[in-house]
Amino acid sequence: MVEGPFDEPSAPGDFPMVPVEVLGVRQQQRGPDLENEIVVLLLDAAAELAVPIVIGPREASAIAMAQAGLVTPRPMTHDLMRDVLGAVGVDLERAEIVALDGGIFFAELVLSNGARVDSRASDAIALAMRTGSPVLCSAEVVAAAGIEIVDLEQQREVEKFRDFLEHVEPDDFSGPAPGGRSPST
Repeated sequence: MVEGPFDEPSAPGDFPMVPVEVLGVRQQQRGPDLENEIVVLLLDAAAELAVPIVIGPREASAIAMAQAGLVTPRPMTHDLMRDVLGAVGVDLERAEIVALDGGIFFAELVLSNGARVDSRASDAIALAMRTGSPVLCSAEVVAAAGIEIVDLEQQREVEKFRDFLEHVEPDDFSGPAPGGRSPST
């Protein structure tokens, strides 16, 4: 919905917003007897959390195509939205994922003319990808839906360190240090 003169605008700061990176679209295994879900992953690097948003196959295709820089011979819906905004001289300043309610993510398009337009999260992300606009997410949504990022290389290093700690002996620290120096020099 576009805000009119009688609508109460969402004031900046109603939701603390954090920048997120669109990592991409992935199929998520739900279980052997369940259908796979398609999710778009948003990364809050500062919190080391990823927010998975379940989307449909068409929305997934629109986001993946924009991320890959693929151009279709005729404009797709999100290309058309970008072109219409350009034709009327309005820019998409940012896409905001503002709320999560009952498993549904709510988004808003923040336009250069001050208007805020209600949007599905997938459409907001697809349009932002096409316009080079930032995607922000409510810190509340990141906290509620974010999952911890597990870096496999970091996980291996932690496992090596744990193994070292399990097998270390006090004598391992009392011998000469590398280079022939004693530990106290």
